[in-house]
Amino acid sequence: METVEANPPREAAQFLLRDIRRLLLLFIIGLVLSGITAFPLLHELNWLCARLGFAAGILPDGHSGLAYWLLQVRHALSEEHARYPFLSYGTDWLAFAHIVIAFFFVAPLRDPVRNIAVLRAGMAACIAVIPLALICGEVRVIPFYWRLIDCSFGIFGIVPLWLAIRRTKRLEALIKCQPYS
Repeated sequence: METVEANPPREAAQFLLRDIRRLLLLFIIGLVLSGITAFPLLHELNWLCARLGFAAGILPDGHSGLAYWLLQVRHALSEEHARYPFLSYGTDWLAFAHIVIAFFFVAPLRDPVRNIAVLRAGMAACIAVIPLALICGEVRVIPFYWRLIDCSFGIFGIVPLWLAIRRTKRLEALIKCQPYS
């Protein structure tokens, strides 16, 4: 009976590929979820305000901090939806863009070594979130703490991409070392 020897480099490569795919799936799911949640903004804000004890129609006057901000945004969105519903079309496109961006990560999901440039571009986009949130948030009079929340999307997004790139480089090195069979 013939015995088959284990191929540690091949097993290591398969493990790395599974790990890379898990990281990329996490990133893709995050992009899709952040996109989907941009569609029903007013409904989500009404739900959040209700959970925080703010009845419908409560105005931001007399509140401060996060309560003021949430009530101010809810009031603005309510007015916008009632008077200018077409303005929400912009957030529909924002949601769609998140979902489309997620599609680009399918290629590295299938073959991370060949598509490492997509991962690097994703990292660059995550880094670019920070100055965008800080600069445009200042121009749009977004509270600083909320801009930090926006920055966190870039920070949380960069982690799985950075880990995936590190593992992809190791995977590439393992593939180059494997003899052809």
